[in-house]
Amino acid sequence: MSLLRLIFNIAWFLMGGFVMGLAWWFVGALCFISIIGIPFGRACFVIGELAFWPFGQETVNRKHVSGEEDIGTGTLGLVGNIVWFLFFGIWLAIGHLVHALACFITIIGIPFAIQHMKLALLSLTPIGQTVIAKPTY
Repeated sequence: MSLLRLIFNIAWFLMGGFVMGLAWWFVGALCFISIIGIPFGRACFVIGELAFWPFGQETVNRKHVSGEEDIGTGTLGLVGNIVWFLFFGIWLAIGHLVHALACFITIIGIPFAIQHMKLALLSLTPIGQTVIAKPTY
């Protein structure tokens, strides 16, 4: 199973993952310009790594992992997601949607398009989310 994930991740990296991972890291660098943006920038680098190698990982709400609410999963997280959406989220989502449409053209590209769609949804509201490894069966 891990060999298949490796093959899919390498193909993903070549079919848009590299570009979108760099986009996430670029936005993360922009967020580090201000002190207020540092938490957003840190999240961008984590999600950028996910954008480079998404197969075998998934995002979940931190509240479900820890069992308790924190600053990112509460009201401040909602405000942060609104600010994020207005400045960066919509542009990253559009980038992922464009890549998804390009991948949907071929049958082989459909799994990659689905991953781009998941990342597009994540790019709209990333605050309060965490990346975990998918369990192997």
